[in-house]
Amino acid sequence: MNILVTGGAGFIGANYVRLLLAGGEDRVVNFDLLTYAGNLENLAGCEDNPRYRFVRGDVRDRAAVRAVLADEKIEAVVHFAAESHVDRSVEGPEVFVLTNVLGTEILLEESRAAGVERFVMVSTDEVYGSLGREGLFVETTPLAPNSPYAASKAAADLMCRSFFKTFNFPVLTTRCSNNYGPYQFPEKLIPLMIANALEDKPLPVYGDGRNVRDWLYVQDHCTAIDLVLRRGRPGGIYNIGGCNEMQNITLVEMLVDRLGKSRDLITFVKDRPGHDQRYAIDASLISSELGWQPSVDFAAGLARTVDWYLANRDWWEKIRSGAYMEYYAKMYGDRGGATGP
Repeated sequence: MNILVTGGAGFIGANYVRLLLAGGEDRVVNFDLLTYAGNLENLAGCEDNPRYRFVRGDVRDRAAVRAVLADEKIEAVVHFAAESHVDRSVEGPEVFVLTNVLGTEILLEESRAAGVERFVMVSTDEVYGSLGREGLFVETTPLAPNSPYAASKAAADLMCRSFFKTFNFPVLTTRCSNNYGPYQFPEKLIPLMIANALEDKPLPVYGDGRNVRDWLYVQDHCTAIDLVLRRGRPGGIYNIGGCNEMQNITLVEMLVDRLGKSRDLITFVKDRPGHDQRYAIDASLISSELGWQPSVDFAAGLARTVDWYLANRDWWEKIRSGAYMEYYAKMYGDRGGATGP
């Protein structure tokens, strides 16, 4: 297939692009605006792959979306592109509405017009809101988002549902728990704690640190998305979870201990508004329908992640300094924003 991956220079998107290029015969077009979290160094070494092409573009730009779908003869879309940081959505919700809602509607409309055969919407468990001490999110859990970010993703999910119900457009939606692993932008919890600890800086933990998250290794997530793309039921929603519930404070303490740093670096800070208490995913549907199971247990995945950040200190230091933005200019500046055959 000719697959358009939007947001393919981001954390999960880049891991998915690498998965596609590692096997099979699919041709991959990475469509990414390269905002603050898009980093082409995540895909270093892919530039010369004859099955890969990068196109710099904005999902809010209808003409650009229409052009890439037509020029590349796209047959399937996997839609990662989104503003995704909750704290940023609290500070400025508008860009989340424009990118996550309007951008998704434009991509859906243009994909339908172009005859795209499969469209995967990569969403989040945050659209469900917050759980109490018991229970799990299932695919029929009512949407109850509590942050502007989560609300924008819920709105995008509903737009996808409407295109399936109204136009019979083959949309599939995935909702995942918290991802971790290589190439995650350093403002997210795990890489932030690793980087700060290595620099002996305070480790800021919201509230009392007892908020619970379910952690999913990014490569397991990408494998699940690919199964949904190829074998999922059009109109279907698939929850993807790692079955690794943990309090934030427990996770931070594990990271500190593994890095050989003092727990005195942990600093509790004022909780953010609308901070959900607990997320937990029931992934039995994707297991029963598609045979997916997470393959990386949390201890092994966390060890791999820490080792990757230790071995790639130059990668995250350039992000923290802003120097990572120079990679695009170096690699693509004279090529009109695109590369590949």
